Amino acid sequence: MQQPRQPPRFVPTLTEEVRLPSAQAESPAAPPRPQQALESAVVRSDMEEEIVHRVIQRVDVALEYRLREAIAHVVAEQTRSIGPRLREEIESVVRQAVYEAVAEELAANFMAGKPG
Repeated sequence: MQQPRQPPRFVPTLTEEVRLPSAQAESPAAPPRPQQALESAVVRSDMEEEIVHRVIQRVDVALEYRLREAIAHVVAEQTRSIGPRLREEIESVVRQAVYEAVAEELAANFMAGKPG
């Protein structure tokens, strides 16, 4: 009578769990499959775009806040420095307007024969 033949050690039996090697376990010398490489590139590209988008959003918020502060500071400085010049100019314009109004009134009274 013939003995049942035993399978070689490396052949799994029905009761054993067979695990396929993961993509990470592959040897680095093995080139990735074209489809796998394309999928990986698309995922990296999408991740890069998402990161760039988030960074731009953060920069926008920071720039908006800092620009507002900088503009407010510059406007305040300019207002302080221009204040005295504005007062001088307004005073000059008011003096000229009053002078002309008084001169016109005097001229009108003189022409009407009324004493000043």
